[in-house]
Amino acid sequence: MIGKVHVAYIPDKQVIGLSKINRLVQYYAKRPQVQERLTIQISEALKEVLQHDDVVVVIEADHLCAASRGIKDTNSATQTAHYSGQFENKAVKQEFLVHIYNKR
Repeated sequence: MIGKVHVAYIPDKQVIGLSKINRLVQYYAKRPQVQERLTIQISEALKEVLQHDDVVVVIEADHLCAASRGIKDTNSATQTAHYSGQFENKAVKQEFLVHIYNKR
């Protein structure tokens, strides 16, 4: 799969560097993976590093298996999301989604 991973967290006791988030995403993305599990693994790892639950991960990806085999679909993308902590609040979730989708 080829795509984008959107990650956000609400700082509590600590702020982590962006490179740490990138390394965390790369670590899990290198494994043979299904997108749903990858979304949850990134979220759970980030919650462990931050030691709180205010984390969201959204992945948008094109799946090469669908494009190259079987149905030969080159126009579809799959989106998965994992919201936790304050991001389960509808207003906070909506604010995050506005940020990631209004930048296109």
